[in-house]
This record gives sequence, structure tokens and C-alpha cells, in this order.
Amino acid sequence: MKNNAVCHQDNQYVSLLHDLTYEAANTCVQCGYCLPACPTYESMGKESQSPRGRINLVKMAAEGKIDLQKDLAEPIDLCLGCRACEVACPVGVPYGEIYEATRQVLTFQQKEEDNKPSIGVKVRNQMLNHVFPHQKRLRLLGNATWLYQKTGVNKVARKLKLVNKVSESIGQFEKILPPVESPLKRYQFGDIFPVRGEKKATVAFFAGCIMDGMMANINRLTIELLQSVGCEVFIPKGQKCCGALHAHQGMMDGAKELAKANIEAFESSKATYFINNAGGCGAMLREYDKHFKGDPEWEKRSRRFVEKSRDITEILAQFGPLPYKKEWDGTITYQDSCHLRNVQGVADEPRELLRSVPGAHFVEMKGSDRCCASGGIYNLIHFDESMKILDDKMEHVKATNAQTIVTTNPGCLLQMKLGVERSGLENTRALHIVEVLAEACGIR
Repeated sequence: MKNNAVCHQDNQYVSLLHDLTYEAANTCVQCGYCLPACPTYESMGKESQSPRGRINLVKMAAEGKIDLQKDLAEPIDLCLGCRACEVACPVGVPYGEIYEATRQVLTFQQKEEDNKPSIGVKVRNQMLNHVFPHQKRLRLLGNATWLYQKTGVNKVARKLKLVNKVSESIGQFEKILPPVESPLKRYQFGDIFPVRGEKKATVAFFAGCIMDGMMANINRLTIELLQSVGCEVFIPKGQKCCGALHAHQGMMDGAKELAKANIEAFESSKATYFINNAGGCGAMLREYDKHFKGDPEWEKRSRRFVEKSRDITEILAQFGPLPYKKEWDGTITYQDSCHLRNVQGVADEPRELLRSVPGAHFVEMKGSDRCCASGGIYNLIHFDESMKILDDKMEHVKATNAQTIVTTNPGCLLQMKLGVERSGLENTRALHIVEVLAEACGIR
């Protein structure tokens, strides 16, 4: 029986939550198989921070028994969205769909009812609405960061802890930010990079937002690796941010608009495959069709896009071997990108590639399939919770005695770099898998 004193069923947000999530939430049988897979349940020890606990809260909110903002918002906000629970679930509960739909409803309600949003919410909204969707602005930000590093202003700012005074969490990540490559080395959208040797395929490259703006060197190395295994590479104009950050924050309208722009940009390329090198972006790209179910124009187009989408490791493994030129010195371990493993189902290819590097000693890390707690912008807005999970992760890294930690996602890469800093592992590097493979191939 509903508790009308808490919330009325005819409340528009309760009704919307019911329409979007209730049927899927009811597929959960509350068995608990998800509990050992959930990083926030392990670190916080609360049922409300487990997948089945969150799903139960969603059902109760959809039935009008609890308040959306008071009782549901925090447990959902503290979810990393790693989706390891989906892999562990014996009945196939679509947790990702429930999570994103719930975020959407909570965001709608908060936006309409909160007349004085916090500074953090304002900054988040400005970044997601006015920076990430725009390539030129992201590149301007990246170029400004290059200048900030090149002139040595970063060292002065770090010494005076200027960034930390604005945000302690941002200050922590600023000090481990890798060097941004010179703007003079940037590729241009619309460029075509010819194959080296026998042509095996034409591929279109998804540059991403953070990768294009702040880690363009990894994108450049990705293009060169693709060329080296027989791929002609085209960078479509008109592509934008994948929309994952927007979807994870409940901004589904914005996410869908970005998806439409990317589908249009890539389908005109006529490429055999659409390649990305960021696990989180790739997961969003590979689920575009789920956001357009029943749409007469976009459902088929999004499905064709998904069918062609591939992670860089899949293509390198398919078209390899890579033209290695030098021996690797030391031990390598690998940290899975949650969205590459749990959503895209790619786990073997990165390991196969790392084992193929001449001279490298690959050691599997305990819990490598468990989230590092980067979670998009989770580590910025829930810094303490994120660091607790990261510090536990770094104990497993230490046990491998690895000199190199490899990841396949920009957020994971920064998180692991911070983990190295926090753990005092002076002789350990955190690298994107593309950097490792390019270095072994003599590509700089």
C-alpha cells in the first residue's frame, strides 16, 4: 500500500520513473550475486550501495513509497556505473538502463525544483552543455593546457597550491596530468591517413573529447598503429563527444543529440569499421541503438553504427601482428576499463596484445576486472569514496611488482597515475595500451 504522506503516485516524476524503470527493475530477483562484484558495496558496506539495494529503492520510489530526492538520489549518485553487476547477474537484469533512466528522472526533477543549484552543479552543467559538445572549445582548452605546462606556470601554481584552493580533487589530478602535445602536431578533422603496406580495411576514427583535447598524442599514435597493420584511416568531420558523460548525469536529451551528430558524421564515411580508443566512449557508441528504440528514423541508423563500432585493441588483434622493433624492459600488468570489459565484452584482446610485446613479462593483477573508481567524473565529485577504492586497487598493483600499469580509457589512465603518486611507486608508470604498443613498435 502506498504511503501518500511520502509521495503521490500521480507525481509526474514518480510516474515517469515508473514508466522508464519499473518493468526492468522487476526482473531483479534479489539473489545477491551482484554484491561481490560491486565496488561501492565492498567499500561502503551498505545494502543501499549495492546493485540490488539500488534497484529495490528504484522500485519503491516508482511505487510512490519513498521520496526521489531524499531517499533515492544519494544511492544512485554514489554508484560508479561500472556495470560489473550486469556480468554477474544470472537473470540478465539491465542495470545500466535502470541506472541511466533513474539519473534522467532525478536530473529533471532537480533542475525544475532547485532554484539555487550548488557551484559544483553549475560547473558540471556548464562543462557538459558548453564545452564537451564543441570540438574547437575542447581543443582551445587543450592548447591552453599545453601553454600552461610549456611556460612552467603549472609548476608555480602547484608550488602555491592555487588549483587546490579552487578544488582539492582537481588539484590532485592536475599534478599528474600527462604533458599535452604541441598544437602543431595535431591532426585535422577530415584528414585521411594512407595505409602502410597492403591495404586490409578503411576505418573511421572517433577522436573523442578528452582524448582529442588533452591526450591527442595517444590519438596520433593510435592512427599510426592502425596504418601499420594495413588500415587506411579517415577522421570524419562533424563528430562530437560520444555523450557518455551526459548520459551518466541524466542528461539524456543532450546525449541523444550528440549520438545523432556522430551517426551522421560516421555513416557518410563508408568505412568498414568505426574505431575508438577509450573504453567508456566505446561503450556509449556501442549502445547508441538502445537510445533510439522505436524511432522510425534513427533506430536502423544507430544499429548500423553499432555494428561497425570497434575498440582499437580488437582491430590491432584482428589485423596484426604489429611490427615490433624493440624489446620491452620489465613487468606489465593490466587494469580493465569497466566499460570495455563489462559493456563491450572486450577482455582477451588487450591481454593478447600485451603478451605479444617482445621482452615484456605480463602479470595478471588480482581484481583487474574490478573498477578503479574513476567513473567519468565520479572521482572529482566523490573524491574520498573514489580514493578508498583506488588505494585498495594499488595494493594489488604492488603485488604484481610491475613497472608498467596499462589501461584502455583516459579516465582510468589518470586514476591509475594518481594511484601511483599516492602509493609512492616511484619506478612505476601508468600508460594507455596504445602508448605501450607504439613504444614497442618504435613509434613516437
